[in-house]
Amino acid sequence: MALTYGDTSRSVKTEDWNIHYNEAGSQDAPAVVLLHGSGPGATGWSNFKTNLEPLSAHFHVIAPDMPGWGESDPVTKEERDHAKAAVQLLDALDIEKAAFVGNSMGGITTLRLATEYPERVSHVVTMGPGSGPQPKLLTPGGGLSEGMKVLVAAYRDPSRESMKRLTEVMTFDNARFATDELAAERAAGAAKHPEHLANYLDGFARGGAIAQWFSLDALDSMDIPTLLVHGRDDRVVHFENSLTLLARIRNSRLVLLNQCGHWAQVEHADEFNRLVTGFVTEH
Repeated sequence: MALTYGDTSRSVKTEDWNIHYNEAGSQDAPAVVLLHGSGPGATGWSNFKTNLEPLSAHFHVIAPDMPGWGESDPVTKEERDHAKAAVQLLDALDIEKAAFVGNSMGGITTLRLATEYPERVSHVVTMGPGSGPQPKLLTPGGGLSEGMKVLVAAYRDPSRESMKRLTEVMTFDNARFATDELAAERAAGAAKHPEHLANYLDGFARGGAIAQWFSLDALDSMDIPTLLVHGRDDRVVHFENSLTLLARIRNSRLVLLNQCGHWAQVEHADEFNRLVTGFVTEH
């Protein structure tokens, strides 16, 4: 029987937040934490439901809703510290160290964890994170990417139509992955928590939704095994960002996928699951 949301749904009170998460696999296995992106209606389950069960055959897998998303506590921009929340989640679950797998915003959090709390991170896997505000050659200069414009518009109007446009810009193969069912699911998830939408838009209007970035210079001395995965057709965060990370992180390797948008873990789920399993097992 395939795992369901209900089978895997959990919640825990950390020092500062109530955090909902989905969990699978043996608690005696190495821990892998999956961190979702920043889109409206995003949750650990919505971003990683095609990865949770395959990875749980090898690992203790945890996919939290980060504070400000899903069933976890709402937070203002000033209260939003996802690296701290992730460490508190490990503490609450009595996990000393974990491999962190982060998509987009979750990748930014993963890199913050690796540079600020390296003793809690065994492996780093990112899919489509930004690399900070430094100048870039291929990324739109001084403005939002096409995908980020659609994402912010969906926060302002979290309708099915907006979510349909969002899923289309997130994926390369729209026919397979940008379905009406997924758009309806994301719209329902966003509408369930209007406080999350309001807090995101307030933070966006005051300088951006990411409250704290990792230090790019700190990556130079980071030695945690790192796997960078990026879609060549990513219209949200250009793969140039992962090239920058590859140049800074000495113990890193990059997998660049053709015919892949911003959701590598969705569009290339089987390959992604094999990549993560092999990387964490062998390094």
